[in-house]
Amino acid sequence: MPTTPLMTVTGATLVLAAPAPAPAPAPRRRPPGPYRLLFALPGTRAFTAGNLLARLPMGMFGVSAVLMIAGQHGSYALAGAVTATGLAATAVVAPFTARLTDRHGQARIALPATLIAVLGSLSLVWCVRTQAPAWTLFASYAATATTPNIGGLARARWTHLLRDSPAARHTAMSFEQAADELCYLLGPVLAATLCSLAFPEAGTLTGAALLLTGMVLFTSRRATEPPPAGRTHHRSPLRSPGLPGLLALFLALGAVFGSMEVASIAYLTAHGLTTAAGPVLALQAAGSCGAGLIYGAMRPRGLGVCVSALAVLMALPWAAAATGSVPALAAALLLAGMATAPTMVTAMALVQRATPEARLNEGMTLAVTAILSGIAAGSATAGATVDRLGPTASYALPAAAAAAALLIAAARSALTRTR
Repeated sequence: MPTTPLMTVTGATLVLAAPAPAPAPAPRRRPPGPYRLLFALPGTRAFTAGNLLARLPMGMFGVSAVLMIAGQHGSYALAGAVTATGLAATAVVAPFTARLTDRHGQARIALPATLIAVLGSLSLVWCVRTQAPAWTLFASYAATATTPNIGGLARARWTHLLRDSPAARHTAMSFEQAADELCYLLGPVLAATLCSLAFPEAGTLTGAALLLTGMVLFTSRRATEPPPAGRTHHRSPLRSPGLPGLLALFLALGAVFGSMEVASIAYLTAHGLTTAAGPVLALQAAGSCGAGLIYGAMRPRGLGVCVSALAVLMALPWAAAATGSVPALAAALLLAGMATAPTMVTAMALVQRATPEARLNEGMTLAVTAILSGIAAGSATAGATVDRLGPTASYALPAAAAAAALLIAAARSALTRTR
């Protein structure tokens, strides 16, 4: 190997040669983050784009239906009853749709189920527009209950792709929870804007178009779809050890969300700030979204730690409301929201662990059904509390529901140790 001479002789002159400079060290490359690694997998960006497009309307349909029906019929009671009927129908139909999806595959079931739901939305628009009898509104909106659990479909794909990588699967589940929060943050704002600035039916029509387009894009990515399980002899997820306790936990979490929303709207309305209800509630979703993304890059914590943090932080809005300060309430909601996503991610991971793989989508849909049932119960209880005790007292309900969730988690942990 040639070396650089330290000296040379040129004629009668002795010349000292300087040594060659050492090569500069190669710049140290920063390792890619967990989310970058996640979306480097083939097909993940495409199915995520379709899923997000289809998921955004989930935060649009309820608000759009209320504004459309109340605007045409002049009755918020009718609008609320129609949307409540749709929620009840979803609680009944969604697990069966999920079971068929597990058995026959996402593309074969989710897309036809979405078409039925879209037709239900179009029927609702036509019935409202033509002043059809009230029963047709209930029937049309009930047909939208066939909408698949879109977040569950994406989580099932991640579980299939990352079955050998628990850390990456945790990151994926955290991303999906953050996506849920983002869609429920932006959906109502988009729906209200369309219905008020364009025409009353614009929110429902746009939501239906987004849902169908996103689902077509999502189901077309067949390479990432979990294989259909076919008919299996696995027992119902409801009989899986540990899952009933988790469903009770999700029921309590739903009560937290439903009561917090009603309490906040009533509190801000009482302070003459009705138009601020949306932005203030958005802070809670924003806190959850940000916390979910951060949690995905961290080592997962236990369910007890997450629910304990939830129980503590959900008491902050109650304390802030007692001061009469709206800025303090806004800050408390932001902090309270930061405990939501980690709790949901950790609990949903336990649902996936307790559910047979062949019925995974059904198990996750049962969890979502429990949340929706809790939201309905929490909203109704908070509304009655506002009428009797006032909006400030209604903030005790989310705190109480979070405390109940902590007790359920503790009881489940004790039962698991006993087994």
